[in-house]
Amino acid sequence: MNHRTWLAAFCVAASACVPAAAGAQDKYPSQPIRVLVGFPPGSSTDVGTRLVAGKLAAELGQSVVVENRPGASSDIAARAAANAPADGYTLFVVTIANAINSSSRNPDLVDVVKSFAPVGLVGNVPNVLVAHPSRNLKSVDDLIRAAKARPGGITFASSGNGTSPHLAGELFASKAGVQLLHVPYRGSSPAMADLLGGQVAIMFAPASTALPHIQSGKLVALAAASKDRIAALPDLKTLSELGLKDFDTSVWFGLAAPAGTPEVVGRRLSAAIQSALDTPDLRAQFRAQGIEPVKAGPEETARYIRAEVDKWAEVMQAAGVKLE
Repeated sequence: MNHRTWLAAFCVAASACVPAAAGAQDKYPSQPIRVLVGFPPGSSTDVGTRLVAGKLAAELGQSVVVENRPGASSDIAARAAANAPADGYTLFVVTIANAINSSSRNPDLVDVVKSFAPVGLVGNVPNVLVAHPSRNLKSVDDLIRAAKARPGGITFASSGNGTSPHLAGELFASKAGVQLLHVPYRGSSPAMADLLGGQVAIMFAPASTALPHIQSGKLVALAAASKDRIAALPDLKTLSELGLKDFDTSVWFGLAAPAGTPEVVGRRLSAAIQSALDTPDLRAQFRAQGIEPVKAGPEETARYIRAEVDKWAEVMQAAGVKLE
């Protein structure tokens, strides 16, 4: 076979393969997709994921089943998802908790950067810094003055060691140059209960949880602990606006696939997520739950997660926090 004949035969063979490859890509998804959530049913992450799952099912033409596997700050679900086949049929709801786990450098916890291929961000629940009215803290300046007057005398509640509310308090203490006393609880419900009872002074709480108590006067909102102001509290300034530069402790979440998932599958999923987030009814449902919609593609999401891991690693190192 001369060179010209060989080249022609090669081109025919190659062109015959293209439709087959394209057809294989177009078939995704050809079966139901499961999404693993590392938190219990009814949590903000779970509610937001289920709302998105309904839209994804309509967009992709397949069932999208949400499975809750709570425990170990979402590490149980992360491990199950990371060990699943990298075919796009098992997804994981990656959150700030997984970034914190990864920032601890604990080899027993899943490294979210190495183990997953981010698909896209979905939303975040802004945190708000709140105080019990009995402490007479009406502003962030009041809090900083009180903390400087009594180092370690101001208590702040959290849902546990190494959780987002805990590290938000440590980040605040670092940026404000004060010492606070951390009081960890086994979950956000008992932490909020003691804050409402006045047993602790302040807390960095999800806006969705704190808002009813702020509106009733049971808690005083001092500042938004998110990058932007909270839609439900538009007059409440952010900590960044009040001088604590780049302060952001929003409880974000997104979707990721096991590392090695074909890029074409990730982009198909990313496009479906962004289409879902564009629908007015989903955005309205999100905001009714205190969730702010966030649109970001795979590359932007990957950069964001890496930055979060690095940020919390610095906070944990400065505060001497270790995750067992």
